[in-house]
Amino acid sequence: MGRWLDGRGTLVVHGERDVAVPLEIATSYRARTKGLLGRDAVEGALLLSPAGSVHTFRMRFPIDVAYLDRNLRVLAVRTMHPHRLGLPRLRSRHVLEAGAGVMGGWGVRVGVRVEIVVE
Repeated sequence: MGRWLDGRGTLVVHGERDVAVPLEIATSYRARTKGLLGRDAVEGALLLSPAGSVHTFRMRFPIDVAYLDRNLRVLAVRTMHPHRLGLPRLRSRHVLEAGAGVMGGWGVRVGVRVEIVVE
């Protein structure tokens, strides 16, 4: 799997049918700290790595949050409204963020494995 760098890629959700989603990758401290702050929406998803929890303080819109383990298997999926603090997840190494309600349509649910393809 290796370590990713800040940039773009594709999130592949493995399930009944594989779904490919545009992905932003945030691995530096600066990129992870900024995350989705100051935006009105996100195209596709944002991967924060490493990360075990997130918050939505100063965010403008609700988001879906998926906590991933070191093997990119989904541990939990939550919808968070602005101005909330998410609880840390044991074994979580990465966090995916997307607009509220879209992860279900992609097939992101507990136990599903995802793949990160770097462009």
